[in-house]
Amino acid sequence: MSELERARRCADRMYDNDRASRDLGIRVTVTAPGSVTAEMTVVKAMLNGFDVCHGGYIFTLADTAFAFACNAYDDLTVAAGASIEFLRPAVEGDQLTAVASEQSRSRRNGIYDVQVRNQHGKPVALFRGRAHATGEPLSERKSDT
Repeated sequence: MSELERARRCADRMYDNDRASRDLGIRVTVTAPGSVTAEMTVVKAMLNGFDVCHGGYIFTLADTAFAFACNAYDDLTVAAGASIEFLRPAVEGDQLTAVASEQSRSRRNGIYDVQVRNQHGKPVALFRGRAHATGEPLSERKSDT
């Protein structure tokens, strides 16, 4: 099995158990080990009191891309920390795309950057996540479904 096939197999397993991402309509594509694209449409239920997308939903989209990127190696990996910078608002109907890329990875730790853009290619947010690998194979983990 190639590294890309392994990454996609891990993503499929994760997505099957990821009720939050599925319920929000987030679509995930593994482009390479450590690199993922996640997409989401901003719907009315995601709007805050200012009629723009609540930052928590944008964070969730970026965090999803981060999670799938750092779990590409069949080593269950969890977030150790994350931060986000909001650059412009997203509104109802916007198609948001989060692109996660691995910046650094060692045996137990990794750093991943995620750029969130709207359908016009305009930056919406920048996210950085720190990951910690547990050493537990993702493929051997029991399914929640």
